[in-house]
Amino acid sequence: MNTTVRFLISRIIKVFANSSKILCYVFHFLFPRKRFTLPKQSSPIFKNKGDTVVPKILWQTNYTDRVTLPVYINYLFNRLMSPTYAYRFMITEARADFIQSNYSKQIFESYSKLQIGAAQADFWRILVLQKYGGVYMDIDAHLVWPLGWTVKREYSELFLLRKRGGLTNYFIASKRNNVHLEKIIDALMINIRENKLTSVYRLTGPGVFNQVLSKIDVNGVSYRYTCNQGNFTNEYFQYLDKAQGKWTKAQAVIDIVKK
Repeated sequence: MNTTVRFLISRIIKVFANSSKILCYVFHFLFPRKRFTLPKQSSPIFKNKGDTVVPKILWQTNYTDRVTLPVYINYLFNRLMSPTYAYRFMITEARADFIQSNYSKQIFESYSKLQIGAAQADFWRILVLQKYGGVYMDIDAHLVWPLGWTVKREYSELFLLRKRGGLTNYFIASKRNNVHLEKIIDALMINIRENKLTSVYRLTGPGVFNQVLSKIDVNGVSYRYTCNQGNFTNEYFQYLDKAQGKWTKAQAVIDIVKK
């Protein structure tokens, strides 16, 4: 389907998502302590048909599995848009356990030096995709087109391009043992060891992608037709139960890398 139709659908979803967010303010005003539980894993809604190079697994992480209504609606919407995908979710502690069990002592020690949750999640998403493959999405990201139609059977990877064309990391699709992900892992290890950067964005986030990879050399697609961010939820609803707040606030008072 042409990009114009996909863009129009993404705008409709954006209006719907932001409208639902308004109602969620009312809900949490009436029920301030109500939370919803994200599952550690769930099976595909529909049975997978045929093999794909990128495994049909949707990965997400968060500091807690007990979330506000907007975050939960965001999760449900993504499940509806990825019915042939299994779902896997990890909280902070589970991320560390996974890395310790599946990677070298050197990688685990580097990961353990990261003191801000977003930086840990940046590193973990690359490691889990390199180990198992699949699709990673941030907890506040939402699909604007069915995932099975976006990540085609023959794709070995799919990276998201921002408005101005740079790479971002809130959506990543990849096969196992991807040479591009290996380059990112190497760069992350160097950044943590040297500890010269004071921004999560540059040390572990999209800055690393744009430093290491070229959008010409990877399979990329615009976020406009694939995956948007921050429409169903926002910073208030995401960090309602986290006093430290978003990484942009945390990095102002906490060293990203433990000295």
